[in-house]
Amino acid sequence: MSARVSPEDILRQLSDLWVQTGKDHSESGAGVLRACTMTLIVLAEETEDPAGLGETIAALMPEHPARTILVRLRRGREQVLAERVYAQCWMPFGERRQICCERIEITASDASLADLPSVLEPLVAPDLPVILWSRSGRLFAAPEFARLSAIASKVIVDSMDLPEAGRALAGISALAGGAALLGDLSWTQLTRWREMLSRLFENREYLARLPEISSVRVCFAGDRAPVFAWYMGAWVVNALAGAGIRAELKLQPDPALSGRGLRVQLDGGGFRVLLERMEDRLSIQVGEISQCTNLPHPTDYVLLREELAITRRDAVFDRTLASAARLAASSSP
Repeated sequence: MSARVSPEDILRQLSDLWVQTGKDHSESGAGVLRACTMTLIVLAEETEDPAGLGETIAALMPEHPARTILVRLRRGREQVLAERVYAQCWMPFGERRQICCERIEITASDASLADLPSVLEPLVAPDLPVILWSRSGRLFAAPEFARLSAIASKVIVDSMDLPEAGRALAGISALAGGAALLGDLSWTQLTRWREMLSRLFENREYLARLPEISSVRVCFAGDRAPVFAWYMGAWVVNALAGAGIRAELKLQPDPALSGRGLRVQLDGGGFRVLLERMEDRLSIQVGEISQCTNLPHPTDYVLLREELAITRRDAVFDRTLASAARLAASSSP
């Protein structure tokens, strides 16, 4: 382990890696294609399961080939920076030529975070997008995170497990004011919920009763409303406001829910719409009519795949984020 990492040494290792990879494949008679459409910087705790994270990154590569820089964060005051370089390859079905992407792993201690941006900046692939995916809630609150975010053209955070939604939403709103695009996997996991609720009101009978709605209730597991509950409530209220309907939003815990369980209820004038997750199903009830649809818990791969396909600002997310941050702040004691 060293207290310093040289970007020049890493780039030289990458060059040597491709020379050796080319030789190995030419001797075997199979070609190799070096693929890169972006730089993907992943910030994760050192204690996180490396196999699971590696599988997620590997699954993304065929559709989003990237120079991946995995930064593993180590708690402690010791100055530690260490690196490892290798290639990640796969062979498309029916072909003999392998496709390979670059993979860089860096271990950084808390005491070395201030040096990390100067190490990462020279390592990004030139003239290509830079995506920063932060999996560490602890780092999100660190002052160094702003400097790390400045490297990226898009920042993806995961606020699902952050304990204080009001503070988290305030921090995410501050990030949204920067030059980089912003994504939050807490919001991304609600895509199917939003699609199903919107689709309900394609029914003309339900649409005609929409003005009756006067209240929106979002129920969640645990004592404190998570960020995704605020997102869902803010989005529903904003959508109703866009149709000229004012509805009161109430978030409340429900002991019947567990984990990331969620229930959304729209009420008014004898008209009720209820959406609730039941294990891997989404239960939808309108009046006395109910139905269920499959809604498995999305994996990191599914969520990242959706976020990486978004290359422009999402106006709906920006508006929802601003509303959720305002509502959460006003509800704080």
